[in-house]
Amino acid sequence: MGNKMNENIAKTILVVDDNESNIDMLLAILKGYDVIPSTSGEDALALIKEESIDLVLLDILMPGMDGYTVCQRLKNQPDIQDIPIIFITAKSDEESIEKAYDLGGADYVTKPFKPKELLARVKVQLKLQNVLKELDFLATRDSLTGIYNRRKFFQLAEKMYSEVSNGLYALMIDIDHFKRVNDRYGHHTGDEALKNITRTILQILPKSSLFGRMGGEEFAVLVKADDQTQMMEVASLLQQKVNETLINIGDGSTISCTISSGVACKQEETSSLDSLLRQADMALYKAKESGRNRSIFRNV
Repeated sequence: MGNKMNENIAKTILVVDDNESNIDMLLAILKGYDVIPSTSGEDALALIKEESIDLVLLDILMPGMDGYTVCQRLKNQPDIQDIPIIFITAKSDEESIEKAYDLGGADYVTKPFKPKELLARVKVQLKLQNVLKELDFLATRDSLTGIYNRRKFFQLAEKMYSEVSNGLYALMIDIDHFKRVNDRYGHHTGDEALKNITRTILQILPKSSLFGRMGGEEFAVLVKADDQTQMMEVASLLQQKVNETLINIGDGSTISCTISSGVACKQEETSSLDSLLRQADMALYKAKESGRNRSIFRNV
C-alpha cells in the first residue's frame, strides 16, 4: 500500500466547477493530490473517459449541464460508476442534499470551503474506495495465485463470449501429475508450483485473455486469436515455458512440471459458453489420455 504521502500522490481527483477562483482554491487545498480541473460537465465526462480518476469533486450549479446530470451520466456507465463523487455546493437545503445522495453522490461539501473539512472528507472517500477495491479483489481472485476465481471467471467469460463472435478460443489447462508433486515434496512445494506456473502462463497469454483457476491444478482461458494456427502456437509456447519454469523444493534443488491443454473454437453452432468450455475439456481429456505434456484441438 505504501506510505500516506505516496498514496496521496498516486490519487487523481477531478475537480469540476465553472468558477475558476473556486478551482484555484481547491487546487491549493488539494496540493498533495494529482488534481485535474474542469470548468464544465461536458468536459468532465470526456476527461473521465481519458484519465484514470479516483474521485470527483463536482459543483452542482453550472451552466449547461449541471452537477446532478453529470452524476447521473457517470452512475449509468458500468466502467466508471464506482468512482466516488463529492458534491461541492452553496446549497445547503435538505432537498438539494437529498437529491445529491439519491443520484449516487458519496458526500457533499458546502461553500465557502473549510480546508480541513474538505481534506478530511476527501481522505475518507479515498480510504473507503481502497477498502472496497481490496474487498472486491479478495472476492473475485483466487487466494493463492491472484488470478480470477471460478465465479468471477464465469461472470466475465459470459460477457466476453457474447461480445466476441469470431476468433474466440477456450483453453483448458491441467498440470500433469500434480498429485505426485504434493505427495513427494509437500503442499508447500505444490503451492509454489501453482504460483510459478500461473505467473508463467500470465506472461505468455495475450493481454486481452481471460484466465481463471477452476480449482486444484486446473485452469481455464478465453483468448482471441486470428486462427487455429496462432492459437496452437500460443498453447505450444505455454507448454514450453511452463516446462522451463523451475520450482524450488526447499533444499536448494529444483523441479519442473509439464501441462496438458485442450483447445476449442467458438463456432456458429456453439450453443453457449458452457458448450465451448466442454469442448475444450474433452480435448484436454484426450491430451491426458494420449500421454500428457501436449495440446490437442477439438474439432467440433
